[in-house]
Amino acid sequence: MGRRRKGVDVDGWIALDKPEDVTSTDAVAKVRRIFNANKAGHAGTLDPLASGVLPIALGEATKTVPWLMEADKAYSFDIIWGVSTDTLDREGAVTARSAVRPAPAAIAAALAQFVGEIAQTPPLFSAIKVDGERAYDLARAGEMVALKPRPVALHEAVLEAAEPETARLSIRCGKGFYVRALVRDLAAALGAEGHVGRLRRTQVGPFSVDSATPLDALLDLSHKGAAFERLAPVETALADIPALAINEEDAFKLRQGRPIVLLPQVVERMRPLFRPRTIAGQDASRAAMALHAGKVVALGDVRAGQFKPTRVFHVHDAPDGAQF
Repeated sequence: MGRRRKGVDVDGWIALDKPEDVTSTDAVAKVRRIFNANKAGHAGTLDPLASGVLPIALGEATKTVPWLMEADKAYSFDIIWGVSTDTLDREGAVTARSAVRPAPAAIAAALAQFVGEIAQTPPLFSAIKVDGERAYDLARAGEMVALKPRPVALHEAVLEAAEPETARLSIRCGKGFYVRALVRDLAAALGAEGHVGRLRRTQVGPFSVDSATPLDALLDLSHKGAAFERLAPVETALADIPALAINEEDAFKLRQGRPIVLLPQVVERMRPLFRPRTIAGQDASRAAMALHAGKVVALGDVRAGQFKPTRVFHVHDAPDGAQF
């Protein structure tokens, strides 16, 4: 007897509005159960204390996760002045106190120094691996960990509101950026102590919190047989790369892993849309996606007048009875 498959073929993205006090792993497991999907994953961990956009990939969409991992993100968060903690958020143990309460003008001026390409040292309580171990596991075990600064990008930072005890900020950043590390460094620049209070992720690439679905609402929709209405297409994560419409014959070739020939005018039309980028450590500056009948068939590179597939998709229709 063959191995029994767990779940059904469900392909697409769910933009979940994750609640606080739920881990990203638990959120993925809950969404997977709602859809009875045989495969699921997420594009970027969100701390248990944080809420907001958690893009969850089902089925064939998991093949596009590396692309969404590279996408810009946006956050809204509060800084609580006067106390620093070992985790840099409200969950941690107090490590220092200060009576300094930075003025709004001072906060805005100091914040501007962090906008752009900067070197940022990740928090000790983070998922960074050190000699094969997670930094947060080592930190919880009481080991001193020396994490190295990494290049990150802070595209935009705005002081939204300020009171004596708190400040509310919004930022837009690139991959690998830690809000907790920014708060740590900003407090140090101001000669103050502070930690992250409320933290909410408002954007991940094409997914916005305004169109994300809370977990309770998704559960309610599933009881009504309407959860599939919130499923976004697999190619949603590929919204910023050139798209190539192909016929059935070319789709067949690509699914076999074979390249297809492109007309010169097609290549010329796509050329201005290419840009330097690296996905999962690989050059993707000439990347494009091939679509047939409105569904993604393959990701690939456009070179020498050909589209060469690097990732092939087999997107399924919704299960019987499901509503899109």
